[in-house]
Amino acid sequence: MQRVLVIGPCGAGKSTAAVELGRLLDLPVHHLDKLHWRQGWVESSREELVAALDPILASERWLIDGNYGGTMGERLERADTVVYLDYPTWLCLWRAFGRVRRYRGEARPDMAPGCPERFDLPFFLYILTFRRGPRLRTEAKLEGHEGKVKRFRHPRELRSWMNSLAPASAGA
Repeated sequence: MQRVLVIGPCGAGKSTAAVELGRLLDLPVHHLDKLHWRQGWVESSREELVAALDPILASERWLIDGNYGGTMGERLERADTVVYLDYPTWLCLWRAFGRVRRYRGEARPDMAPGCPERFDLPFFLYILTFRRGPRLRTEAKLEGHEGKVKRFRHPRELRSWMNSLAPASAGA
């Protein structure tokens, strides 16, 4: 695993998993939220995001966390592994609430500076409806890349898989 994507619904724990997986595999970790957002929750354009992603994708080793469907095609083409946190909605909502509670008023480590965590009703509604829209689009984008996808439906499955990587990477 040299070029890894970590995808899934908001609140699944993509960034946390990416940091740990990056450590296990000794890969540089890139958070799409950090590349996409500007201070004050201002979104960058697709062109700006692509410009920030291009040098990362051109390199031989990386781990990128985030969905961002508009750039998923390019990332899927270069990735050798896709870690898909296909977790239940209730768990993602629970984790998102916990994240707001933990980081309220400050920017998370995986977020751009000047984007403090806050309760945002449209964001929680997005999580609530993820399976009826964004998930379907994600599944369509994954067609043809099934051999790269490691799908996890619960954090225990991910933890077990990551634990299986630890001994192999420790001796590398």
